[in-house]
Parts: sequence; C-alpha cells; structure tokens
Amino acid sequence: MAMKITDECIACGACEPGCPVGAISEGDDIYVIDPEVCVECEGYFDEPQCASVCPVDAVEKA
Repeated sequence: MAMKITDECIACGACEPGCPVGAISEGDDIYVIDPEVCVECEGYFDEPQCASVCPVDAVEKA
C-alpha cells in the first residue's frame, strides 16, 4: 500500500523532506507521492511522516 496526497494539499512542502525514501515530489499544483516508491515509512517510523506533518490533513492511504 502507499500514501497519497489529496486535492486539499496547499503545496506547502512540509511533507517532502520527511520522506525517508524520497517518494514525494512537487507536482503541477500539489505535491505527489510515487506509489511505486512509498513504503508508508515501514521500517523507518511508526507512522507515515507525510501524514503526521501535513497541516491540512491532505495525506491518506491510497
């Protein structure tokens, strides 16, 4: 499974530096998570870091 960023994203960039596998990048209007790379932080953290730092709760399980 992977995480995804919804249209609620305000493109603040808070999620990108916290991703341990570099799955997050800036898209055209919002940030995006590459589902082929995302590991939901398993083996790195207890919870997905992108979701925990998002100020508008725009990250959810895909």
